[in-house]
Amino acid sequence: MKNLLLIFLILISTSLAYSQEKFTLNGYVKDFDNGEELIGVTVLVKEINNGVITNVYGFYSITLPAGKYTVIYSYVGYNNVVYEVELDQNIERNIELTPASIQLQEVVVSDEAPDKNVSDVSMSRNEVDISQVKKLPALLGESDLLKTVQMLPGVVTAGEGTSAYFVRGGSADQNLILIDEAPIYDPSHLFGLFSVFNADAIKDSELYKGGIPARYGGRLSSILDVRTKDGNNKRLQGSGGIGWLASRFQLEGPIQKEKSSFLLSARRSYVDLFLAAAGEDNRAFFYDVNAKVNWKHQNNNRFFLAAYLGRDAFRSGDDFGFDWGNKTTTFRWNHLFNERLFSNTTFIASQFDFGLEFIDPVQGFDWTARIQQLSFKEDLTYFLTPKNEVNFGYHVSWQKFSPGKIEPTVEGSIFVTTDLQRLFALDHAFYLSNKQTVSDRLTLEYGVRLSVFQNIGKSTIFTYEDQQDNTNTNVIGSTAYNSFETIKTFVNPEPRFGAKYTLTPTSSIKVSYNRMAQNVHLVSSGTVPLPFNTWQPSSPYLDSQLADQVAIGYFRNFKDNAYEFSVEAYYKDMDNVTDFADNADIFFNEHLATEFRQGSSEAYGLELFLKKNEGKVTGFAAYTLAKAERTVPGVNLGQPFDANYDRRHNISLVGTYNHSKRWDFGMNFVYNTGRPTTIPSGRYEYQNYNVDFITERNGYRLPDFHRLDLSATLTPLKNEGRKWKTSWVFSIYNVYNRKNPFTLFTEEGDQPGEKTAKMVYLFPILPSVTYNFRF
Repeated sequence: MKNLLLIFLILISTSLAYSQEKFTLNGYVKDFDNGEELIGVTVLVKEINNGVITNVYGFYSITLPAGKYTVIYSYVGYNNVVYEVELDQNIERNIELTPASIQLQEVVVSDEAPDKNVSDVSMSRNEVDISQVKKLPALLGESDLLKTVQMLPGVVTAGEGTSAYFVRGGSADQNLILIDEAPIYDPSHLFGLFSVFNADAIKDSELYKGGIPARYGGRLSSILDVRTKDGNNKRLQGSGGIGWLASRFQLEGPIQKEKSSFLLSARRSYVDLFLAAAGEDNRAFFYDVNAKVNWKHQNNNRFFLAAYLGRDAFRSGDDFGFDWGNKTTTFRWNHLFNERLFSNTTFIASQFDFGLEFIDPVQGFDWTARIQQLSFKEDLTYFLTPKNEVNFGYHVSWQKFSPGKIEPTVEGSIFVTTDLQRLFALDHAFYLSNKQTVSDRLTLEYGVRLSVFQNIGKSTIFTYEDQQDNTNTNVIGSTAYNSFETIKTFVNPEPRFGAKYTLTPTSSIKVSYNRMAQNVHLVSSGTVPLPFNTWQPSSPYLDSQLADQVAIGYFRNFKDNAYEFSVEAYYKDMDNVTDFADNADIFFNEHLATEFRQGSSEAYGLELFLKKNEGKVTGFAAYTLAKAERTVPGVNLGQPFDANYDRRHNISLVGTYNHSKRWDFGMNFVYNTGRPTTIPSGRYEYQNYNVDFITERNGYRLPDFHRLDLSATLTPLKNEGRKWKTSWVFSIYNVYNRKNPFTLFTEEGDQPGEKTAKMVYLFPILPSVTYNFRF
């Protein structure tokens, strides 16, 4: 750590070799139409051919020697603003940018500089254009951010009709998903048919697969950072849509014009209404609500309060039912200590919970479980010079894991009230990083994050005769810990480094390295995280999961940045990845510690990405060649095996075609190598029961997955000059009716002792129509 800090200070000092009277130009850049702060606006000083970009809160700051300067504010999809400034004192200047073409149809905006693919030091990072997401084909007409994320290079879907995804050889629980900085533990609605993200409410989203900035941590594989709109602070406006499966409505507007605003967005499905009308006794529905208010007291102080509430419920007649949901609340305070020091103070509350009810006169029970988190974050940015942007901060989270409580629901039930032991943790992180422009060609981003995770009481830790033997749960000792008493502490330094070297004005090479630590572990024996899976903290039974990743890439833009191309190669080595013993019992197991197994994982791959940004046809093509393998003592006889999410070849084609003012067309095509799965290799009889015998983990692959989706969006010409604007979206999901396998299971055959394998398929060809409106 001391050596890292010394190197850090030496590198910064190279940019501070001269002393001269300097002044600072700073402010916020926002959209002229709605007052939303714009992320990633380029602020270029013509005389030095250098500048900065606005941060995630729309703020910029640049310090220069006294003098006259020409400052150019540029943003894709907006008109440039040129500002002549006499910098003889500190100047605060807020800028509003107007869309480059104010048309009746929605303006497509990307929060990137035109050549950011080449010029920015970041790599293994994708920004998802939400306006393009809305134009792409969607399952049953509901636009979904995560379905687009699943088609990016290096990302693999967990399967048909699921919101889970895998990134560069990592499991689904190794992805940190944030909404307004609050963690989402399960991003699915209706078992994964849709995600928790309402496209109407989203302002910006970024996926980090590698080269992850030091301010992020807590997961091994990726960070998906989603931020919702602040709300129009100039005028009242609304939007919504009516689809086959769900409807949505959003309202936003000023509370005090240009000072404060609100946003309220809601969705609800109505499958349950159709089922009831058809006389069915089953029920399935979801709803979610996004709400946000903000108050901009002045440039120095801005306050934001955001909340998300989502819930799913399912009931099968009088047999069983379950429900699950996420709740988050985020309070943010943006403060300027001075012209160059920007701070973001955040308080976060997050909860995921589920309930399972089994209805039976003898075995009826209710099972409930939850994970809760309270967090405080202090993030600071110091704009040291135009060539150095220093970020540092401290994060702390209190976590409570409630793995399960069972209560009988009928008199005489075979179940008794049982409450599994609750677990607690404190998760601290300190970080420091610098983004430094060394020369016109070379840019560096380097730093370190220090993770300090404490497993704390109140808790009792048991000592087993043999923890690695799940058939022997004999307890030979125990130690009780009081509330907030430290049980075990895990300290992990996480260095981060990135470099960009410009070859030509249109091409560059980039390299990155990051170490990540993860101290929450998903308790699941399946491939896809289900709503009723639980989590465990690192403890005397589970060590911190660690990942080291290196990546190198070549980046090239063509035809004045109309096309972007990149090729990246990566290698990721993971230690202490969490798995479970073969044939593990993880359902309400008081001795779950005997089922844990930890081992190593190795992943490597090559990613090709081509994106078209301009013209009537836009979109991208992605190809990933990848390998992911695990070795876990006590699993698969200790031999290496393909990870559940190993896919050798992955192809995605995504495109939109703006045919005219009336018609837009969209297309998705995906192809993935079939995923590995485990099937019995034999069976034996034990006490009159036929028991499957498994000799090889993931020794069989399902057939390859591929699917084509098409859509057409009709915008009536009568929208011109009207406040009420409408559009119709026609989609066809799985155009050629491909039977893509979801899973494989075995069942008893016709003859005694005979077993047959059955393939499960989910969705045939599915047409849909959605009516959208805005005013």
